[in-house]
Amino acid sequence: MTSTNAARAPLTISMHPRDNVAIVANDGGLPAGTMLASGLVLVDKVPQAHKVALEDIPEGGVVRRYNVPIGYALKPIPAGSWVHERLLQMPAARELEGLPIATARPPAQPPLEGYTFEGYRNLDGSVGTRNILAITQTVQCVAGVVDFAVQRIKAELLPKYPNVDDVVGLSHSYGCGVAIDAPDAIIPIRTLRNISLNPNFGGEVMVISLGCEKLQPERLLPPGSIALVDERNVADVGTTADQKLDVVCLQDDAHVGFMSMVDSILRQAEEHLERLNARRRETVPASELVVGVQCGGSDAFSGVTANPAVGFCTDLLVRAGATVMFSEVTEVRDGIDQLTSRATTPEVAEAMIREMAWYDAYLDRGRVDRSANTTPGNKKGGLSNIVEKAMGSIVKSGSAPISGVVAPGEKARQKGLLYAATPASDFICGTLQLAAGMNLHVFTTGRGTPYGLAEVPVIKVATRSDLARRWHDLMDVNAGRIADGDATIEDIGWELFRLMLDVASGRKKTWAEQWKLHNALVLFNPAPVT
Repeated sequence: MTSTNAARAPLTISMHPRDNVAIVANDGGLPAGTMLASGLVLVDKVPQAHKVALEDIPEGGVVRRYNVPIGYALKPIPAGSWVHERLLQMPAARELEGLPIATARPPAQPPLEGYTFEGYRNLDGSVGTRNILAITQTVQCVAGVVDFAVQRIKAELLPKYPNVDDVVGLSHSYGCGVAIDAPDAIIPIRTLRNISLNPNFGGEVMVISLGCEKLQPERLLPPGSIALVDERNVADVGTTADQKLDVVCLQDDAHVGFMSMVDSILRQAEEHLERLNARRRETVPASELVVGVQCGGSDAFSGVTANPAVGFCTDLLVRAGATVMFSEVTEVRDGIDQLTSRATTPEVAEAMIREMAWYDAYLDRGRVDRSANTTPGNKKGGLSNIVEKAMGSIVKSGSAPISGVVAPGEKARQKGLLYAATPASDFICGTLQLAAGMNLHVFTTGRGTPYGLAEVPVIKVATRSDLARRWHDLMDVNAGRIADGDATIEDIGWELFRLMLDVASGRKKTWAEQWKLHNALVLFNPAPVT
């Protein structure tokens, strides 16, 4: 990455010496007639984060950023012109045949030792960063009752249990009115099951059922599925693993009136709160972190500042023995060759290809092509198409080898850098990473989004200093200092790493936690509605 930087001077950033475009970094952009440090004079006004042609590009010529063709000129583009999506023909998607398979062999990095955080160790060996009572719902029909009960639990019960961080209802729109025996129905079912077993919930599984729904409690959490995380309940009451599921069914004859349902939920919740309250944080190695990295409201700075800093931090976490998941199928699809080459084995590479092919077919069934991914906000932030967006998104994964693939709704079962196959939607991606076992979340944004999750701390990273200033009480890290010349990618990466340890330990709360900005869970449901 090269830049020109002086006080109030025109500032442009290019990512590779072979690039024939650069982005404008100045707040407010640059007017026509501005002379860059190279002597190039702008033909057009170029908004901040948008591209300027560094040389004459003929019709049909390659427009290159990240040393990758991000488009082909639909007409001649003179040097100094504003290069935007209406001037570009998007390249075709990379074929899924003939890809490099496990060919990259980066030099081994030394282990990063001695870093710890204060976490909650669970009986299944996982570690939570928060101590939360989660109330699982089998069907959307009970959401209103659960929400009412949760508000009462917070007001009446939670003050009695100071070691419990929160109570959350795992609300969703699934459970009935769906083809529940369709092959793809397993995805939302296992997603909700594995979210219920997230490390931040301490193994306390509580389920609210309506009674008549298709997704019965025993199908959601079959016998044995919670044995490892709930053994203490077996010891306490002398039951067997097949009898442990704690269910409040609203249609039971014992419930007479609405408040009877709510009182039943409160009685059961208090038993779980008592056990959660007895837990204490203990010092654990940084290897117990399970971090999900994601971007939303992306702009052209995402691949310049925030995502490279997250990528550097990803490498630190992998060196420390932690688990890091990057995701978003349509946002990495155009860089699939970069990913398969970094796979540790041919099997990992083939698993990534299968996930891309499945999603290609899914989009084709819906008659949606990959160009739909780039939003109006992305384009306003300088991203011309999904190819350019993909190059900036992939860098969140750093440079470590990719050691595994997590299918949608599955639980991550190994350490290192993993590809968790999710759609690009912020909330579906976050939901699936929760199911995979995420106990800490990092979310980068250029346009700005108040995204947050109740189930796990979310660290927000701004790509631009202007956004960090305006949203000063929403952004936790300002990666825009990299473009300003006030910090390096490595500086911000280390800052983020240390912040993660503080947030995981409960020593610091993220802005999303402080404001209790909690978006709803969204289950990925490719099965048809009946």
